[in-house]
Amino acid sequence: MASSAVSASAALISSNPKTLFSPKFSSSSFFIPNSPNALRKPLRTSSSPSFPLNSRSHSSRCTTFTVKASSELPLVGNTAPDFEAEAVFDQEFIKVKLSEYIGKKYVILFFYPLDFTFVCPTEITAFSDRHGEFEELNTEILGVSVDSVFSHLAWVQTDRKSGGLGDLKYPLISDVTKSISKSYGVLIPDQGIALRGLFIIDKEGVIQHSTINNLAIGRSVDETKRTLQALQYVQENPDEVCPAGWKPGEKSMKPDPKLSKEYFAAV
Repeated sequence: MASSAVSASAALISSNPKTLFSPKFSSSSFFIPNSPNALRKPLRTSSSPSFPLNSRSHSSRCTTFTVKASSELPLVGNTAPDFEAEAVFDQEFIKVKLSEYIGKKYVILFFYPLDFTFVCPTEITAFSDRHGEFEELNTEILGVSVDSVFSHLAWVQTDRKSGGLGDLKYPLISDVTKSISKSYGVLIPDQGIALRGLFIIDKEGVIQHSTINNLAIGRSVDETKRTLQALQYVQENPDEVCPAGWKPGEKSMKPDPKLSKEYFAAV
C-alpha cells in the first residue's frame, strides 16, 4: 500500500516538480510558489462578507474590503487543543496523545504540508539531528502532516540522499482527518494541507509561542531553541523578561519603568 502511494507521488513530482502546493489545485497537481507574489495571496479560511467603502473618501480603485476577523481567542496563552492520533516512531506504529506530556515535558509541535516533498525533509531531519539538545531542555518534538502512517513509514524507510528521512528521533503524527491541523488554525481549507505552523507548549499544556510560515519558507531550529530557552527562563524567573535576541547567559530585563533602565544602561 505504501509503495504504491510513494510511486504515484514520485511519478507526479518527477514529471512536473513545479506543480507542488498550488493555491488552487486538483487532486493530481500541486505547486510551490517561486516568487514573492505567490506568497501574498491571503489565506481564506471561510467566506467573509465584503463591505463597500465610502466612494467619496476612497479612490475608485479601492472599493471593497474583506473582513477576516474571528471571534475565536488566539491560541497563544490558551490551553493547547488535545488530540490522540496514530504516529510512526522507530519504524513502528504508535499512539500519541498530547495530554500525556502535561506536567512532564515541554512540547515542540510542528506541522508541515506533505510527505515526499522538498522543504519538509530539511526541517524534519534538522529537528531530529538536534533532538538531544531539546531533550536536555526537557522537551519533546512532534511532527504532524495530513499524510497516513503508511506514507510516513515509507518516507522514514527512504534514505536521506534520495529525499527520505531515515530514522527519526521523534514521532511523525498522521492527521488524515485534518482535525489537528484545523484545531491549531493551520489548515488550508481548499487544499487540505497545513501551513508550516510551529507551537511551543509548556508543561502546563499552555501554548506560549507560535509561528506560521507559508509553504515555501522553512523554519529555523536555532530560533525555535532560543525561544524555548527564553520561555523557560521567564517561567523560572517570573520577575524578569527577555529582550530581543536574548540567549542564555545574557542580561535580562526587569519589567519596571525604573528598574528596566539598568538593562538599557548596560547595553
